[in-house]
Amino acid sequence: MSTNASNLFAFDRALPAPFDTLKSKRLSVSSKYGDGTASTLCASVIKGIHAVFRCMDGGEGAVGVIDHRTVAEYKSSVGPDAYHLVVYDSNSGSLMASVYDKATEVLETYTVHKTARDGAAIMMALFPVLTMDEEFSDTCSKYHDQYIAGFPDVNLAAQYMAILCDNAYRRIKDDACPAHIKVTLDRSGNIMRVGQAQLDSGALTPNRVVAGEFTIFAKTGSVTYKKAAALVDPGDFVGKYQLHPRTLTPLEQMQVPVLPSWYIIPEEIVQICRHAKDTTGQPTQMRNFLLRGPAGTGKTMGAKAVAAGLGLPYKKYTCNANTEIYDLIGQLFPDSAASSTGDKQLDQEREELKAMGGINYTNVAKLMKLPDLDDMDYDPAGVYYALTGVEKEDASAQDCMALILERVTEKVQALSKREESSRVTGGQTFTYTQTDFLEALKKGYVIELQEPTTIAQPGVMVGLNSLLEQGGSITLPTGEIIERHPDAVVIVTTNISYEGCRGLNQSIIDRMSLVQDIELPAPEVMVQRAMSVTGATDEYQVSQMVQVVNDMSDYCRKNSITDGAVGMRSLLDWIVSTQITGDPYQSALYTVISKATADEADREALISSILEPIFAPKVRRATT
Repeated sequence: MSTNASNLFAFDRALPAPFDTLKSKRLSVSSKYGDGTASTLCASVIKGIHAVFRCMDGGEGAVGVIDHRTVAEYKSSVGPDAYHLVVYDSNSGSLMASVYDKATEVLETYTVHKTARDGAAIMMALFPVLTMDEEFSDTCSKYHDQYIAGFPDVNLAAQYMAILCDNAYRRIKDDACPAHIKVTLDRSGNIMRVGQAQLDSGALTPNRVVAGEFTIFAKTGSVTYKKAAALVDPGDFVGKYQLHPRTLTPLEQMQVPVLPSWYIIPEEIVQICRHAKDTTGQPTQMRNFLLRGPAGTGKTMGAKAVAAGLGLPYKKYTCNANTEIYDLIGQLFPDSAASSTGDKQLDQEREELKAMGGINYTNVAKLMKLPDLDDMDYDPAGVYYALTGVEKEDASAQDCMALILERVTEKVQALSKREESSRVTGGQTFTYTQTDFLEALKKGYVIELQEPTTIAQPGVMVGLNSLLEQGGSITLPTGEIIERHPDAVVIVTTNISYEGCRGLNQSIIDRMSLVQDIELPAPEVMVQRAMSVTGATDEYQVSQMVQVVNDMSDYCRKNSITDGAVGMRSLLDWIVSTQITGDPYQSALYTVISKATADEADREALISSILEPIFAPKVRRATT
């Protein structure tokens, strides 16, 4: 048995008109595939055939064919906008179905069971395959005459319908039947859903309509990809937004990014460069920018493009959960073992710090028993009072951080000082290590701060607020005061959807001149960029791959699948792998599908609902 017949043929359901008045559902006729004695009327078969006839007469709903698949839009009697959508694959016998609300565009699971849906929509989708049998086709034509005439002879119509019901039942239930129709339906009656991404892409739009007019499956039609238009000419961009006339050293010139030939300059990046240049010399210069978006959308490449457009060196710093303030502004490291400097307390503190791992912000703050960032976030007013003895109800975490940084800096400076006698005898010396972040702010470069939302302690970024201000400055552990160069550009790039990311502090967002949400490029841009990077030449195939990646991204977003990533990087890996294997379906399993999620059920849904409608496997895979 290929299907659980009791789900699809629930003979105990009430019959629709005109057979609802019959004394018995069982009639003494049968199809040529039956036992020749009797047949039983089935509500799902009757309702499915009637739905097809209504479509033929101009009613709502439709049934059609896509290659070896058939599709149906069954107008439900429950609600004015309710439709049952079904896709049947005659090769594998698999089904996809959803309950669709046309008004809200909400999709729900379709379950066919004696306690759930009756399967009339499935019978409607099977109609093109059922009519391939001569007996079914001829009998259906006779029954249609009765239907059109308003059933002048209900008993005769019932006999025709009994043959149709028996024909469908025998062909679907019995896999030994010479006209067997394979239908895969398990005991639970649960069916894989038709996804919104498939409806939007037009992947299930029929190429032949049997009856009715499609309004949902054919709502958008196949996606047409066009060439990217109005591209920014690199010759009109690179170095064209210089903020101030300056001559770079040979080393600095080497650090100015060179854009690859395949890179398509986004309009958002041009806007950042324009705002930075056009506000130069004004009281409020735009120098801080936030690029926010999913993985693989080109945020880092965009930051490099900004540096190329401004003609400035590019540097970056990647944050992590353990990043602290001195990782950004630099630290003092002892050159050799500490020696006596004449101050017993300082000498003892140096020894303690040496045992703790050296002089850094965390160790010095711990040595001084200063409040930590959690305390500042939880009770800034209490921390401020503990530090100063002054009550300030509106104290902020930033106020507390400034005080603690000042005290830690003073202590580090004291620890690094040596008595005159120690200079003679050779006492402790320290080396200050400057970070790329601070060098960029000091010399007027472009600095990209990657993923600051991963920092476990949100107060770390708050400690940089002074450097994000116009003319901002900060005091280094050495006592040197660093002022921000007027050309220095800070670009914060983050993906708040990454696991472990937190919300960016509001005071940081407030100091961003522009906040740009970077999404996946338009399909035509993705196609052009992917072909340029990978050297692929089949534009149609790449366009199909782009459609799959976009549909998968949309599916994951709508179904809260967040344990993986789908984007431009996955697309490029898929194209390169396909060039090696020659099989886009197989390559997709180990690139885009495997990266999207680790959940087996979710991967199966992505394969069956998004990948297979566009890239079918060369060898039909087994279904469970």
